[in-house]
Amino acid sequence: MPSESPPSLGLLGIDGIHYYVRDLERSRRFYVDRLDFALIGERGPDTHPGDRPRARAVRAGDGGVVCATPQGDGGRAARYLKKHPDGIGTLAFRVADVEHCFRTLESRGGTPISDVEWLEEGAGSIGTFSITTPFGDTTFRFIERRGAPPLYPGMRERPAPEHNRFGFARIDHVTSNFQTMMPALLWLEHVLGFQRFWDVSFHTRDVKAELRDGSGLRSVVMWDPESRIKFANNEPYRPNFKRSQINVFNEEHRGDGVQHVALEVRDILATVRGLRAHGVEFMPTPAAYYRALPDRLVELGVGSIEESIDELRELGILIDGHGQGSYLLQIFLKDSAGLYSSPEAGPFFYEIIQRKGDAGFGEGNFRALFESIEREQTDEGSK
Repeated sequence: MPSESPPSLGLLGIDGIHYYVRDLERSRRFYVDRLDFALIGERGPDTHPGDRPRARAVRAGDGGVVCATPQGDGGRAARYLKKHPDGIGTLAFRVADVEHCFRTLESRGGTPISDVEWLEEGAGSIGTFSITTPFGDTTFRFIERRGAPPLYPGMRERPAPEHNRFGFARIDHVTSNFQTMMPALLWLEHVLGFQRFWDVSFHTRDVKAELRDGSGLRSVVMWDPESRIKFANNEPYRPNFKRSQINVFNEEHRGDGVQHVALEVRDILATVRGLRAHGVEFMPTPAAYYRALPDRLVELGVGSIEESIDELRELGILIDGHGQGSYLLQIFLKDSAGLYSSPEAGPFFYEIIQRKGDAGFGEGNFRALFESIEREQTDEGSK
């Protein structure tokens, strides 16, 4: 007899991220002034005396971010920031039935931090609990809302005018880096019930075998087919493990953790053009990438695209696909340490993605970017 599928957790989607920072005002300027997120809630000494973290909640589309900074030495935010630079302390998920989710996770070997806690506030109630994870010091929180409670209980709500002019829709996926990712993959499979979606391995020696150093990674994407929540998981790839970009993240973050969060948009050209005008900085793309792009699109079987290559080059947007006319467009913001010229701001960054029928993760861009960098270095050496 065929084995039965494990019971679903009843995940509905990613509710948002909780980001521990040292400079709360700097975070407000980034999200509200530059990304045009709406500031919808605040918590401070006037609402919560004592050592509870000061916090601000912002939101655009279905994606929420709570930035928190400690007051004094107590509390989880303070403990996190003693070990790490600024980073993601919690990922929050919406669930259909929080009690069922709790029982299912515990039966599979999950490690709850507390029992389910219910809070009555506003015109409804919220049930929630958190668990530990193999994602370094990042915990997962599960939330069920009944009725119409506030999104962030305990915060002073801030009525905000219309925001989100850049069209952020939702969190597309979360990417985490590990020195060894197998424990996380097994945990996602056997505790959360996720399935393997996609994987790739790549190293600069694949492009130029005589390289003595370089960088590489192995990546596996796990997903929950019901909610379509996706986690991309990376580890360094030999040879030159220590030089890998993934290991560099681990050293800078001082442990495993969330490297970036991808935000889906409806029109990436308009989004990136607007963000650049607001002073948002992106990772650069070598010019050689765009010189090779027409041939790459043929090799990928993408065919014609709606955007012009000149526009993509001007804005630094990457493209990838899997044939049959489907493709995706993506670009990466500079990491926080680079944005603020401060290692303690952390190596976390955002990706912006627009999907045009392609459900992949831009694996062709790993190879194309590495190849482009090699060509660029060769061109510069011949001048």
